[in-house]
Amino acid sequence: MALERFSNVVQLCQALPENRYTAEHHDSFTAAGRACIQEGHCTDVLSILLDEKNQDTVSCMGWTLLPPLIQLLLKKEDQNLPRWAAIFTHLLETCRPKELLIGLLEQLEHSDPHTAAESLHLLLKPLQKVLLRLGSRKASSLGMTLSSVLDQLIKLPLPLTKEQEETDEFSVCRCCIELADFVRPFFQEARQSLSSRSDRDCGLEDELRAELLKFCMKTLSHLLLEVQLRGPDELTESPLRTFATHILDGLASVGEHLHSLVFQPVLKRKHVPGFLEEEVRYPKASLASVAHLVFVHHLAADRFPSIFSPVFCLRCNMEHIFLLLSSTEDLKLQKGLELYEESLMRLEDGSLPADLLQIRTFLTVPQNMVKVMTLCPRHDLRTKGLKVFQLSIEKFDTEAKYRLFQYILRTSNHSGVEGYIIKNIRTQIHIALQPGNCNVWFEGVHLLPLLRNVFSLPDGPETDLLQYLDRLMEALNLLRFLVIRDKVTENQTGVWTELYKIQDSFLQPLRVGLNMSRAHYEQELRNHTERRRNTEEPVLSVSVSNEKLPQMTPAAQIQALHSALHTFDMMESVVARIEELTEAKEDP
Repeated sequence: MALERFSNVVQLCQALPENRYTAEHHDSFTAAGRACIQEGHCTDVLSILLDEKNQDTVSCMGWTLLPPLIQLLLKKEDQNLPRWAAIFTHLLETCRPKELLIGLLEQLEHSDPHTAAESLHLLLKPLQKVLLRLGSRKASSLGMTLSSVLDQLIKLPLPLTKEQEETDEFSVCRCCIELADFVRPFFQEARQSLSSRSDRDCGLEDELRAELLKFCMKTLSHLLLEVQLRGPDELTESPLRTFATHILDGLASVGEHLHSLVFQPVLKRKHVPGFLEEEVRYPKASLASVAHLVFVHHLAADRFPSIFSPVFCLRCNMEHIFLLLSSTEDLKLQKGLELYEESLMRLEDGSLPADLLQIRTFLTVPQNMVKVMTLCPRHDLRTKGLKVFQLSIEKFDTEAKYRLFQYILRTSNHSGVEGYIIKNIRTQIHIALQPGNCNVWFEGVHLLPLLRNVFSLPDGPETDLLQYLDRLMEALNLLRFLVIRDKVTENQTGVWTELYKIQDSFLQPLRVGLNMSRAHYEQELRNHTERRRNTEEPVLSVSVSNEKLPQMTPAAQIQALHSALHTFDMMESVVARIEELTEAKEDP
């Protein structure tokens, strides 16, 4: 029945010119043709569509048969699959490209995450053929297609392990390679137009390059920034690394130089004609992705000039590093750390001047590093953050180290980080005190303001000593080092001049705080023992940094109280040792 209706409507249209086709003709052709496909009349439908007398009708209305046809091709279950494929091929060759494009994209966009990979595999080459048939006025259609394709590709789960990439468990690698093949002729056209452009075609060429640039930028930020590439030492043949290389090659095809993209945050770019604003044309996340691919994975390294100094490269990369380290996503944090480390390793120790700290990112990146080291839930990233943080310290000159230490002590609000900085201060003082070394920043009058910042109690005697344990212990260790290492007669660090202030503002309040804290915890221990004797339910309220610790077993409560008391004893023993040393050195 459906086949008869389909044959009748096609014969009816044979006798009419194309401009006489009505909406009723279109609806009848579509309904009957789709029904024939669903009922499996592949041979008859193919014969009708191939008939020379029907080519005008097929050219005008054949694209409406795509939905059921594509569904059959995706299922791959029909025994007549070759005939359905022949129908599909004929429609692609005969129908108008604009209608075909609409029909193909509708089917692609209706794919769910489970069928997205197969839909891309089936439709990418047909879409390429259709776009190439559009000739020189395909820019907007190409942009629409690339956006839809990327939207489908992003639906696919990305490989998290080397094994998943090798086996292509989610088909994303296959899709990336097919996408690279799909876009290649358009990149080639853009490249050729750069070398042989005329004023008459200039506008069309700029539109094509603008659409390809948007595709590259979206791929960099929405796909390549979200996946972990593996180097040749880990994976000899990596489809994702190959795809990333194709994208960087594509940027060159549309006239974009990689160094200009990486350095874009600090270089004034010339005005580029077109309809894209700077922020839209060059998204920050995409530029950060380019920097990571070039500096960490060394992709397209042969096209990146080697004339730029390591300091300048770091200066430009700091914008990208700041963006990546501002993320809460583990992978972006990891990439930020990798880019920062790679940029720093190109520098000599002590080569970064203090003037760089006047640039915003040279202060905001350390702040982000502190967050990574203290708040990131992944232990490996916290460890990596600490390693890169120390590497960054080593690359600054002495004045820059001094000013960076001041800044971190003032802004970190984390005892562990402050303790780490104080430990670095001790290292720099030790270097300054070596014979023959001249370091005005870590001895004498410049050092004293830094020492006053170190030897202080945030809340006086009422300071929570457990909360500030790391900072206080490193401060005490530094003071003990100073009174041992610096002779009273030489007083290179100025500590002996400053000692009475340190005793008044630091040591004495610390002793008072230790006595108060010990009394509090000893009372808690007695209360706990009394409650156990009276067989009451043990409830212990212990606060650190104004936050109550969770309920603990009686044994754990006792252990926590004894641990705190042991900590106070340890701090008091260091204080006592410092007092012994100062008295011995001050006595003639």
